[in-house]
Amino acid sequence: MNRHIDTLLIANRGEIACRIMKTAKALGLKTVAVHSEVDRNARHTRTADICYNLGGARPAESYLLIDKIIEAAKATGAQAIHPGYGFLAENSDFAQAIDDAGLIFLGPPTSAIIAMGSKSAAKILMEEAGVPLVPGFHGEQQDYETFRVASAQIGYPVLLKATAGGGGKGMKVVEKESELKEALESAQREAKSAFGNPIMLVEKYVLKPRHVEIQIFADMHGNCIYLNERDCSIQRRHQKVVEEAPAPGLSPELRKTMGEAAVKAAQAIGYVGAGTVEFLLDARGEFFFMEMNTRLQVEHPITELITGQDLVAWQIRIARGEKLPLSQEQVPLNGHAIEVRLYAEDPDNDFLPSTGRLNLYREPAAGEGRRVDTGIEEGDSISPFYDPMIGKLIAWGENREEARQRLLAMLAETHISGVRTNLAFLSRILAHPAFAAAQLDTDFIPRHEKDLFVSPSELPAEFWNLAGRAWMLSQPTHVRADDPTSQWALASGWRSAQPQLYTLNLQTSEQQQKVVLYGDNLTHTQLINDQLIIEENNITLQYPALRVGKTLYLQWQGELHSVTEVDFIAQAAASAQQQGGLTAPMNGNIVQILVTAGQAVEKGATLVVLEAMKMEHSVLAPHAGTVQSIFCAEGEMVTEGMVLVELDGGEE
Repeated sequence: MNRHIDTLLIANRGEIACRIMKTAKALGLKTVAVHSEVDRNARHTRTADICYNLGGARPAESYLLIDKIIEAAKATGAQAIHPGYGFLAENSDFAQAIDDAGLIFLGPPTSAIIAMGSKSAAKILMEEAGVPLVPGFHGEQQDYETFRVASAQIGYPVLLKATAGGGGKGMKVVEKESELKEALESAQREAKSAFGNPIMLVEKYVLKPRHVEIQIFADMHGNCIYLNERDCSIQRRHQKVVEEAPAPGLSPELRKTMGEAAVKAAQAIGYVGAGTVEFLLDARGEFFFMEMNTRLQVEHPITELITGQDLVAWQIRIARGEKLPLSQEQVPLNGHAIEVRLYAEDPDNDFLPSTGRLNLYREPAAGEGRRVDTGIEEGDSISPFYDPMIGKLIAWGENREEARQRLLAMLAETHISGVRTNLAFLSRILAHPAFAAAQLDTDFIPRHEKDLFVSPSELPAEFWNLAGRAWMLSQPTHVRADDPTSQWALASGWRSAQPQLYTLNLQTSEQQQKVVLYGDNLTHTQLINDQLIIEENNITLQYPALRVGKTLYLQWQGELHSVTEVDFIAQAAASAQQQGGLTAPMNGNIVQILVTAGQAVEKGATLVVLEAMKMEHSVLAPHAGTVQSIFCAEGEMVTEGMVLVELDGGEE
């Protein structure tokens, strides 16, 4: 069978859409991007050959509209649709609609998605196949009492999980029965919003497991192989943060056993295309089936780097009817690869998503064993409507340590401002001795939280001195230091017509400092190619320092600080007047208001539930008090910093 594909529509956005287009274009295909109104000028639309406007802003108004996507494919002449991941990637109705329209779906048959798309159905199937399962309840009853009884039988802690989704959405850990009702309701709302399906399952929360997954591929000719495994144990909120391949310490025998089990599962449902079978692996080498993702995974680049294969190209060729390009015996396993997911979020504030414009976005330098997959460019915005992932940094090395060191260097070369990110947090993970020693499990982040979550400390005088030097040298009125005819380039540091004393009022984040520089401070100091270069006592030091408009970006101990000049008097006069006001932590949609004006509340009570980027976030009472006023309504879109509730009484 040979199916013709010359135009491919990507039913997704962001970095995965850009990544798919890269391979499609390399194969000579024309690419079609679909986009919401918000994404009209997004990078994936700028990359595509043809764009189709779905309208709307929220996923339910755009990327989740099956009929509109089918319409877009027909209108643009696309013969095939690639779902990417997320949105409709594992939606059997979408796959069936594509098939009914006479188009080609770059994914498995509808029957396979149905079999594995429901976590409950998949576990039943695996149980019949003899694959070990984690104890749990996967029934159709969805009332609270059913979950209460099941959880009591399983034993706390338990894990609530949406049967139709992934990526940590619709997933809650419940430590005790008193937390179950609220967690169940919240998880159901998240699942309904993200996947259009609120059905949940509950299972035993296995302590200290490793998350190891097997990449499988199958063609239409009955061939199915596994392309080694990935360790995805480093997670926050049940969402992967760091992934690597192969899994450290996994023996060839265990790799073969898990791989063959994954292939057996795929063959049992007539699978075709790319898929991932996920397992929990305990310290004794026993593994338990978790779920099967019937799509390409976010972390597929690390498999590509250790095998030298392009998995998207495989998907396209298999969709055309071709056979797998390799047999199981031919699958390479070369070196080691590690990937980190770069998010617009605040790790020190419970990973709260961050939105805004990317005033600065500089990727690490290209080179051997270095790869960056992203869907944004400098000047783009991170929207509150979609997942906050900025992109992925991937490093390959001859061994794990080489890959780790290379990725650390890439993170140090990455500069982002305009939104909060987990950039420094990722560096702390990779640099941690436990990670270097491959001591991995899904509790890695909470176990090492004291080392990974560093509270902002007062910046030292050395930082402010560097900031002052960089500020002076980056002033637009100054001649560049790399101009050999400039007096600023003289090693003596003498500056014509410059005062010997400079006074600057600088600030970064919430810290402010009066900086006094003397002429000698600028001796042997240059700003060349976005690097502050200081030569003292025969030692030359360099600090990344980038000036964009009225902002200086200076890197200090792994953190990029935004430095601006400030008028202290004017700032004090304009200080905030919202005493007692609880504000929106991010842009988002109000999904639930749990209090009324005049109501007395206890410290920690949930006042408002906000949805942003397909996740729910609760605004809690910082102290006991009485609700004075409510300034929002359910269904309303609010912006970061907007006062939602006024609360009096008590002390924080």
